[in-house]
Formats: sequence, structure tokens, C-alpha cells
Amino acid sequence: MEYNKSELSACTSILIGKKATIDGSTIIGRNEDSMPSWPKHFVVHERRSSSSADKFVSKANKFQLELPKVRFKYTATPEWTTKEGLFEEDGFNEYGVAMSATESAYSNELVLGVDPLVEDGIGEEAMVTVVLPYVKTAREGVLRLGKIIEEYGTCETNGILFSDQDEVWYLESGSGHHWVAQRIPDDSYAVVANQLAIQEIDFKDKNNFMFSDDIEAFVKDNNLNPNPGTFNFRKIFGTQTLSDEHYSTPRVWWGQQQFSGPSDESPMSEELSFIKKANRLLSIEDAKMYLSSHYEKTEYDPLNKSENNNIFRPISLAKTQESHLLQIRPDMPADIACVQWLAMGVAAQSVYVPFYLGINETPREYRIGKLPYDEKSAYWTYKLASVLVDGHYQEFGKKLQDTRKNLTITLAKRLRDSDKRALELSGDELTKYLTEQSNESAKIALTEYKKMIADIITQSTDFSKLNFKTDLNL
Repeated sequence: MEYNKSELSACTSILIGKKATIDGSTIIGRNEDSMPSWPKHFVVHERRSSSSADKFVSKANKFQLELPKVRFKYTATPEWTTKEGLFEEDGFNEYGVAMSATESAYSNELVLGVDPLVEDGIGEEAMVTVVLPYVKTAREGVLRLGKIIEEYGTCETNGILFSDQDEVWYLESGSGHHWVAQRIPDDSYAVVANQLAIQEIDFKDKNNFMFSDDIEAFVKDNNLNPNPGTFNFRKIFGTQTLSDEHYSTPRVWWGQQQFSGPSDESPMSEELSFIKKANRLLSIEDAKMYLSSHYEKTEYDPLNKSENNNIFRPISLAKTQESHLLQIRPDMPADIACVQWLAMGVAAQSVYVPFYLGINETPREYRIGKLPYDEKSAYWTYKLASVLVDGHYQEFGKKLQDTRKNLTITLAKRLRDSDKRALELSGDELTKYLTEQSNESAKIALTEYKKMIADIITQSTDFSKLNFKTDLNL
């Protein structure tokens, strides 16, 4: 079956400032939702220096860009094939900058009629590859990508997440050459779901907003603002359709209900705020919960039998290729502070494994896996668990949840214990230790999932339709 990923990608994102978390971490994360069977890998690219500048040429749309001579070390989750491009999607670089690209969105026809998308402009496929290895702060990441969009154009409407130990940023492209970015306040969070989300822009506040050079004049000169006197990026550049209200806004509503408390807002409201404050300090477990959720304990949960169980698109769904959370903890060196929590496959049915930035290699199981199914691949192991449980959720749903819970506890304790030892090490000794600990955590998770899979297959052998109660006396 032939896929065009650029036409199918649809994700859910979360961003949390450092004063909104229980331990002072900054957190960004996203579900990479695209296709039900499309393996992902997890890799480390070591620092590289070239005597001459390299040129990036996209296999997706021929976008081209000359790159700096020095490429910093970075992690990424590329596709299993480069046929349609790299789609490296998320990772850290050696300076402790995190990036996740992209949250696909839509621009309205009025705006695109003036500044259309650029067929060979930068897109999701290229963004991590040409930005993350060349910046030293989240703010630099925003500026580098923004300038590329202005000069070369973009072929898509997207949202891009950046963070470092101090700041969390969200950038949105709204047309072929125009973009804005907003810093998430330290005491706040945001959840985003396939819509342009940023609202009021304060052009005088350069500390918390960035934007394309002539965006104000562009909007004014082309009569694009439906509410003159304000500059609401979402209202000017975005869409407000019935599709948004069933596909996108319910996921934002759900996150805000979980983190800020119940309200009388509708899941289909087009007026939900971009920036919100939680009613408590949030943890990495809260972020995992959100990206793994599907409207639990409501009539909208697809696992319920209510008549409304399929009217809204859930956050975690079968088309998730991988889910990631990029946590940067305070008061630690970047190699230890930065943890890439990676759940291969469906977040609700997988488990988040912690990998330190300081590793120099990922487990082999995370570097293999193609089409069709490969039993040695981490991606396919977690996908197989999903397929087996989905067929008999009543029988095996609890087994899956118990496995996930026990592993989450085990992996969290391992991370806490290894932090203590890591802080005593440096240089090659630290790199070796962080690699060993990260890979061991991955091994533990895969082993437990394989045990669960074996149990499910064994117990499923009596579920055949070709069955009848056997009389042992015959």
C-alpha cells in the first residue's frame, strides 16, 4: 500500500513551563500520528565537522538548504525508509535544546490566497534535521526556523515545539512565508491538536513573542484581520470548521479539563484558550497520561459502548507511530538533565522508556524494523501488543494496564537511581554509564512486553469460532 505521509500526519502536543511542573522541569511532547503500520527508529547522530558546507536536499519535495560546517550531536526518531524523506520528528542536541516537529494544522483560504504555501519550501520532513543540530538555545531554534520559512517558504501549515532548561516555545507557520512564536509562560501549559492555536500577539513584547518581519503590514495591507484593533493569529490565519470541532478542539478541551479542572466549556468550543494554568503542579506522569488518553470516564471514550463513543477523535489512537516527551530537569548537566521518554507505537498501549541525552548509541531493537512485521524490532513489539489486546480488550485490557503500570514504576525508579551515580561521573565514563542504563531500561520494557505477548497468545488459542465444548467421555 502506498502512503503519502505529508497528507496523513495529524498529532497532539503538550508544552509545560518550568514553574508549572512539580520538579522544575520544562516538558514538551507529542504523539506522532500518521499511519497504523509505519515503523520508526531511534538514533543518535554524533557531532560532525566538514571542511565545506553540506547541502540538504529533501526527498519529499526537493527543498534545499546549505547547512553549517559543524553539526552538533543530536537524537532523532526517523522513518524506517528514506523514500519519502527523513521525518526525524523529535530529539535533543548536545546543548540541551529539545525540538519536536510538527503539529500539523490548517490555514484558511483567505490568507493562502494572498501568500500560498510553497511547493518546495521547508516541511515537517526536514525541520528537525536542518534546525536542531545547529542551535544552542530554544530561542535560537525559533529564530533559525522562522528565518528559513521567510526566505524559502513552507509547504505546510505547522506548529513546532522548542525547549531548553529555561524556556518553552511554540512556533506556528500560518502561510507560505509568515509565522509567529510564543513563549509558554513559566507557570503555564498548553495543549494543541491540529489547529493554529496562538491567539493575541503582543508585538512590543519581544521577550515572549517572535514573528516574521512584516507580518503586521502583510495582514493590514491585504485586509485579512476580521477584528481590527486586535491581532489574534488563530482568528486571522486559522480555520473554524465543523471538522475542527469534532477532530481538534475536543482533544484540547480534554487536556484542559484534566489539568485546570472541570468547566462548563463545550468540547466543540472554538474559544478555548491557548495558554492555561493548571490547578496543581504537573509531573511527567501527567504529560504521559495526556498523550495516552482517549476521553476515559466519559461518553466519548471509544472503548465505551455509548452512542457518542466515536464522535470525537481521541488523543491516543491506532495510527500513532511513536509518542515522545522531552523533559529537561533543573540543576543537572545537559547529558543527565535531558530525558527523551519514548513510547513506540500507540501511547495508550505502549510504555514510555527514558533515554538520557548523554548516550552514544541506542539499542539495536530501536534501530531496526521495516515493513512487513519484524519480531526483533521495538516498534513492532509494541505494535503487536496493541493488535493482540485490541482483538480481546475485555479479556486482556487489565493485563496490559498492569504491565504498563508496573513498568512505569520500575523505569522511574531506575532513572532516579541512575541519576545519583551519573552525577558522580564525567567524560567517557559518564557516556558509557548513561548508554548502559538507558539501554537496560529499554531491554527491561521489551522483555516484559514479550512476556505479556506470549501469555496473550497462549490464552487466545481457545477463542476460535471453530469451537465447541468438548465432551471428554467421547
